[in-house]
Amino acid sequence: MRLSREDYRRKVLGCWMGKNIGGTLGAPFEWRRQINNVTFYTQDLGGEPLPNDDLDIQLLWLVALEERGLDIDAHTLADYWCLYVTPHWSEYGTAKINMRSGLLPPLSGTMHNEYRDSCGAFIRSEIWACIAPGCPEIAARYAFQDAVLDHGDGEGTYAAVFCAALESAAFVVSDLRELVDIGLSYIPAECGVARAVRCAREAVDAGMDWRAARNEILRHHRGSAFFAMASRVSPDDRAKGFAEGQRGYDAPSNVALVALGLLTGGDDFGRALCTTVNCGEDTDSTAATTGSIFGILHGIAGLPARWIEPIGRKVKTACLNLGELGYFGDQLPRTVDELTDRTERAAMQVLLRRGFGCRLTVSATEPTDLSDLDMRSLRSPDHGAAMFAALSGTTFRFDFFTVEVDYGGAPVIRDAEAKKLRFTIRNTYKVQANLSLHWYLPDGWTVSPGVDGFVMSLPRHLGEPAVLEFALSTPKVRRAMNRAVLELTIEGRPTVMLVPIVLQNGNTPTRAD
Repeated sequence: MRLSREDYRRKVLGCWMGKNIGGTLGAPFEWRRQINNVTFYTQDLGGEPLPNDDLDIQLLWLVALEERGLDIDAHTLADYWCLYVTPHWSEYGTAKINMRSGLLPPLSGTMHNEYRDSCGAFIRSEIWACIAPGCPEIAARYAFQDAVLDHGDGEGTYAAVFCAALESAAFVVSDLRELVDIGLSYIPAECGVARAVRCAREAVDAGMDWRAARNEILRHHRGSAFFAMASRVSPDDRAKGFAEGQRGYDAPSNVALVALGLLTGGDDFGRALCTTVNCGEDTDSTAATTGSIFGILHGIAGLPARWIEPIGRKVKTACLNLGELGYFGDQLPRTVDELTDRTERAAMQVLLRRGFGCRLTVSATEPTDLSDLDMRSLRSPDHGAAMFAALSGTTFRFDFFTVEVDYGGAPVIRDAEAKKLRFTIRNTYKVQANLSLHWYLPDGWTVSPGVDGFVMSLPRHLGEPAVLEFALSTPKVRRAMNRAVLELTIEGRPTVMLVPIVLQNGNTPTRAD
């Protein structure tokens, strides 16, 4: 497959402009459960977009890519989050408190987090699609590393992976229904997001208009109203029984409304965007995502000038610590054009280094040629099973090994109760190694089977990964947060791998346990 540089840039610019337009259009109606009647902007904008929290964390991820390189993962992003993401609302705030307490992702997004099924991650999926155009597996894996920060094992993570895979494939596939299938192939078939998206598609296929389809989605897949505030639910929706729902369970219905807007809107940008906003719910996020997907599919030329002129080409932030990002934020892109330039530079590196599996190149001199596109190569064969297997713990990547820690549930320890941990050690190099193990524990703690140990680690072509089980215990848990370290070394080599373990004091029961 080959995508011309010109076509790629048009799609990326369309993505970011569509994001800005949709976020601005939907902002006045955010988190109102009601049918709206929007046909165009309702604000006097003065030639600038509204600040867009759906976009600005993606600007931070772009800075992280530029500063730290392509190998960023959830651990690197967690540091950037703690330094630069300012809000304390919902999943953003809970995850930040967890991270600052020492919990690493995905545990930071799971523990005590009633909003791990909400919308905060899929709204920032476009950066991963744009740096991995036509490579949905790569985009999905980046999106996973991002989403688990504040959504852990929740539906919010599935929503982000679905959107990133769909958006990446949209650079080379124009059929929306095929794109939905590609996105669905990367998430569990029976997760809430998958069921809600299928509900939207089935409603459209059954000939329902967008209002009836929207009601069908909310009937089966809604969360609670905004912070359970009855005033945010219209009388009509209360009469339909839509006033109640599970707190924070927002991603499935809102991703389904994005799909509904796109399927209903077809090639009409205004219709797709306004339909999405008119369905209510998280309207700035749903419209921004609808706009970005439409922009990738149709390029900047597919966005009518009447939608661009009122907001111009600036990028405005809402929830970043600008004081540390250069001189009052001058590290961040100021326009969608600069954002496109910098996204393109990152994408060229990703494709040169990792894109061979997708067989996509972006050429400055040759025209787009997708004649050899194999749709099967764009789909996940296992609904992302290998990726989501890591949701019960934390993965640490070293030069020649990865170590996966499974906490067997919540990362808590109680007085005189053994806390069981499972470690999976994968040798990612070509030679076997003897690993020496040593535990560093808080005073008074014990570990079974012992503080010291030894294990043979085989590369994949020679055998299975080593799986180790330990049990930590103490008569009295004395601290709120408790830290231990498993050290892995190799005799005859300077290798030292430290795997930190963080356990909360579980003597006070919580719902997260």
